[in-house]
Amino acid sequence: MLLECASVRLSVILILLAAVSLAQADVIVLKNGKRIVVDTAREKNGRIEYEIGDNTFAISRSLVDRLESGGLPLTAGHDVAPKFAPSETLPVSGDLTSKLIHDGKVDTDVLATLSQSSDLELVAGAYAYAAKFEQDHGNPDRAIRYYGLALAQLPNNNRILDHYASLLVQIGRGDQAIPLAERSTRVAPSSADGWMVLGFAYYASDRNPDAIRAWQRSLELRPDSTVEKYLDKALKDANIQANYQQRDSGHFSLKYEGRKVSSELSNGILQVLEQNYEDLAGEFTTSPKNISVILYTDQAFFDVTQSPSWTGAINDGKIRVPVSGLTTVTPELSRILRHELSHTFINQLCRGKCPQWLHEGVAQLVEPRSAAPYGQTLAKLFADQHEVPMNLLEGSFLNLGSREAAVAYIQSLAVAEYIRDTYGMDDILRILRRIGEGASTESALRSTVHSGYQQLETEVGQYLQSRYGK
Repeated sequence: MLLECASVRLSVILILLAAVSLAQADVIVLKNGKRIVVDTAREKNGRIEYEIGDNTFAISRSLVDRLESGGLPLTAGHDVAPKFAPSETLPVSGDLTSKLIHDGKVDTDVLATLSQSSDLELVAGAYAYAAKFEQDHGNPDRAIRYYGLALAQLPNNNRILDHYASLLVQIGRGDQAIPLAERSTRVAPSSADGWMVLGFAYYASDRNPDAIRAWQRSLELRPDSTVEKYLDKALKDANIQANYQQRDSGHFSLKYEGRKVSSELSNGILQVLEQNYEDLAGEFTTSPKNISVILYTDQAFFDVTQSPSWTGAINDGKIRVPVSGLTTVTPELSRILRHELSHTFINQLCRGKCPQWLHEGVAQLVEPRSAAPYGQTLAKLFADQHEVPMNLLEGSFLNLGSREAAVAYIQSLAVAEYIRDTYGMDDILRILRRIGEGASTESALRSTVHSGYQQLETEVGQYLQSRYGK
């Protein structure tokens, strides 16, 4: 109920803010039907010149059907990782819980004493309970260590295997989860949990046919709405990709329909991705592996992702991009690819726990995009204390309408821009790392920029007023 109330409140606030006259972007409508959303555009000497962030581009007027004003600065989205958990509890005896946890943490002295027992089930249960506690409290590294120690005692306990594998999937280590989940299904072939977790491990590792078979088996054993949702998505994707070609580069696996994607476009996309990878790896100081990129027709993209109509691409663990009508990498597509790729780096740095406002704010900074075109409106909103409370921007933006999403994106960009301009990009990276280490967003903010949400909103308002206020 609390989450529902927060969602309703966010929707109401965003609808009200969306009615405000925003300084909006322009749209270049090409003769092939594609639309390029830009900050500003103008016709000059037979060309259309336009700005996106700090960069200026130009395109021949002969390729353009018309210019439109009042577009929205939305081209991409980031979807949250699937939330799933085994339903079977870990093999823990009831009296362990009160012994192991004191003052909100695992009592390592008690755990060390228990580990000396000759009762393997008792020892495994103690380690497993400690692992689950650390997992639930945002400490994946400790949880991984404890799960490993639990399995050292009972290597074929399917419940420990399932919980361990699900943790690995949710922190972006699907490839490491597969052998654990496969072992679970061998030792407990009638467990719906095991097949469910195995499906998610395969799906995260871009093994869709295997994920489909695992999920189908899970549903034969037990109905589950989350599994049904992802099975439906995987089946649609498998049908669309039945005749797709695949090309690999150093860090990417690119899938596309050969009849509708030219070799020039596929080559160009891989080249742009690799160039951006090197740049982002240096900036984020992390190196994601085996990144899957899928190109779709516009209709196939929306059929598979079920994204709102304003979405121009999405990163749900795989970078999914509609490319209908394109034959080469345009500046707009290049910007979208960089934005979506940045989500992969952000996700790895914060282990899938980054709040949406920070995800989208940083991704827009990286494009690069500036909040300047919306500065005066934002300054007034904050001055009037009509901004969206930051804690209400932690969840996905994909359930918002286009104008409401535009407000969420713009405010997220403004907050990220303030942190970068005031404290530096290094502090943004420190915030992401601390979230990945298990800190709450507010705790990560306080330990880095010394501000919780309420103070941060005040400081952002002052920053906007100083830069754009009248």
